[in-house]
Amino acid sequence: QVQLVESGGGLVQAGDSLRLSCVASGRSFTGYAMGWFRQAPGKEREFVAGIGWNGGTLYANSVKGRSTISRDIAKSTVYLQMSSLKPEDSAVYYCSAGRTIGTLKEGYWGQGTQVTVSS
Repeated sequence: QVQLVESGGGLVQAGDSLRLSCVASGRSFTGYAMGWFRQAPGKEREFVAGIGWNGGTLYANSVKGRSTISRDIAKSTVYLQMSSLKPEDSAVYYCSAGRTIGTLKEGYWGQGTQVTVSS
């Protein structure tokens, strides 16, 4: 059974940093892309960052320059380091895995971790 389990969310203040983690299990994701999406109340789920099987990365404009996605293939874990957090970064953050960054939405999903940024 494939599982993606996120952790690292919480309540932080504006300007703080946070690192989210996602551990994948149930199959090998070595050749897969992994990524992060987020969904705020009343809004659609949106792409945040993705990392391809070859290490290539892609970021949403809203987090570019403030976030770094990385992965530890041996640990089947993907990370999202976020800094200079803003209240508008508040959302449930979801981890995903798919064949490519462009097809993450059609792949596997975690249950999400809440990030709340207070002003």
